[in-house]
Order: sequence, then structure tokens, then C-alpha cells
Amino acid sequence: MDLAYIPSPSTGVIHLGPVPLRGYAFCIIIGVFVAVWFGNKRWLARGGKAGTVADIAVWAVPFGLVGGRLYHVITDYQLYFSEGENWVDAFKIWEGGLGIWGAIALGAVGAWIGCRRRGIPLPAYADAIAPGIALAQAIGRWGNWFNQELYGRRTDLPWALEISEGPNREAGLYHPTFLYESLWCVGVALLVVWADRRFRLGHGRAFALYVAAYCAGRAWIEYMRVDEAHHILGLRLNVWTAIVVFLLALTYIVVSSRTRPGREEVVEPAALADVAKADAEKAAKADGAGTDAAEADERGAGKPGADPVGPADRAVPAHADRDTDATRAKAGSEETGVKPESAEKS
Repeated sequence: MDLAYIPSPSTGVIHLGPVPLRGYAFCIIIGVFVAVWFGNKRWLARGGKAGTVADIAVWAVPFGLVGGRLYHVITDYQLYFSEGENWVDAFKIWEGGLGIWGAIALGAVGAWIGCRRRGIPLPAYADAIAPGIALAQAIGRWGNWFNQELYGRRTDLPWALEISEGPNREAGLYHPTFLYESLWCVGVALLVVWADRRFRLGHGRAFALYVAAYCAGRAWIEYMRVDEAHHILGLRLNVWTAIVVFLLALTYIVVSSRTRPGREEVVEPAALADVAKADAEKAAKADGAGTDAAEADERGAGKPGADPVGPADRAVPAHADRDTDATRAKAGSEETGVKPESAEKS
């Protein structure tokens, strides 16, 4: 008797009236939002502008979806173009089937177009979004759980995945390879963030580290899967792909670190220009405030009757006023020959 296992959902779609809500699609969409959100935070930390990551993602995401679907259809063409199959199913992306290799490759083309339009170096952008892509993959893999697909060999481990009877699958308990890959991708994201902070990776090396680390995990996880796939020399096609891409990514890290050490100082010239403009405006406001104060002082000093003496000098004792009045009265009496009233009384 199996005491513990991971249950699979009875269905991968919920109908909200006539609108189908598919778990696979939700996982992909949530993954994209997480990648853009986290990528934007890293881009701002590198000195870029807010919104740039999302603007470029408008190009990268559609290209990535098309590339991922093309890779899946090409490598598993027998599922759509063999006898008894309907080729129209190749367009039903909501039923699953996205190859990460094609998604990254063609998604990079879309990102390159977006970067060119913004005057941004593609390697710097790739470094910023690398851990976000890994997190998006971790979330997206749960779409396979909704569709009950891409599981491993049979097992009696406590974390075995329960698969129900269905088209091209037998009921039983299997290795949850979707979960293995999801957890591996979270680890890859943490590795890239740590290495980027520790070694200040630049010029695409953070992205290359993500690719190499993902491929290292994908190779052994892919080896456990039992779904139909093409084999070359006894290994699944995706295992060979992971090995080749891993070596290419590792080579790039080594060569790039020697030819272009360090990290880009400026990742988005427009952001630097905005900072310079803001500084110039602050300086202009400060100069304007000083000029206005000086002009006010000049206008005050030039008015008729203006007292050039400061407030402290203008303070006169009360007895000084009385002395002045007496002096003025005496002077008047001398001129007119009339003695003051006080003098007559005395």
C-alpha cells in the first residue's frame, strides 16, 4: 500500500463558462511576469531605466514561444505528421510541448531586436534577466504537472508522482521529473545571483553561467524520463543537446573572461543621459534661486529712502529721542528769540 505520493490534478483545465482556463498556460504566464519583474530589479541595479526589460520582453517572449514550439514539433514530428495523427495539433500549444532550447534561441533573437531599438548591448540585458528566466522555468514546469506529462521511471519513493490512465500513459507512480527540474531551476537562479554579486559577472557571463548550470541538471533529469523521444548512441536527443550547449556555455565563459574582463560600466546610455539632465536641472534651479535673492537685495538697496543701515544699527535708545527733541527746541528759540516754555517757568 502506498502511504505517500504526489497526486496529479484530475484535469488541467477549468471552464469559466465558455472560457477554458488551462493550468499549463497559467504557469507560463506567471513565469513570464516573474522573469520580467526580477529582471527589471536587476536592470535598475545595473543603472538601467525602469520599463526597459518589459519593453524588450514584448519582442523576446513571442519569439521565445514560437521557437519553443518549433523545437518541440521538429524533434517530435511523429506526434503530428505520422500516419493517423492530425498536423493541426502542432498549433495547440496549450496542450503542452515547448522546447526550452528553441525558446532560448529564438527568444534571444527577439531580445536582440528589442535591444537594437533601444541602443542596449544584448549581453548586458541577458545578464540581468538570466536568473529570472530560471525562475520562469521553475514555475513553467508545473504546467507539466497539470497535463500529467514528462514524468520519469516508476518508483515507490514517498515523493512519487501519481499518474492516472490516459492517452499515451499508464496509471502508476513515477519519478516527478517536473519537480526535480523545477527545484533545480530555483537553485540555478540562486547560483547566478550569488556568482554575479561575488565576481561581478559581465558581458554575458551571468547568462552563460545560467545556461551551463541548467544544462548540467537537465542532462541527468532528461535521462530519467520515459516519454517517447529520439535516441542517438543510446542517449535521448535532449541529453546530447544539453551536453553540447553546456560545453558551448563553458567555453564562452572562459574566452569572454579573458578577452573582455570586468563588467559594463554603462548598460543603458539613455538612463545616463536622464541622470545628467536631472543634475543639470537641479543645478540650474539652484543658480536661479541664488540669482533671485541677489536681485532682490539690489532692488531693495536702490529704492528712494531706503535705509542702508542694518537693523542692528537702526535700534536707538528711547532717551536719545528725548535729547534730540530738546536740542531741536533750543535751536528754534535761538533763531526766533523766543524762549521755550520750560525756560520761562524756571
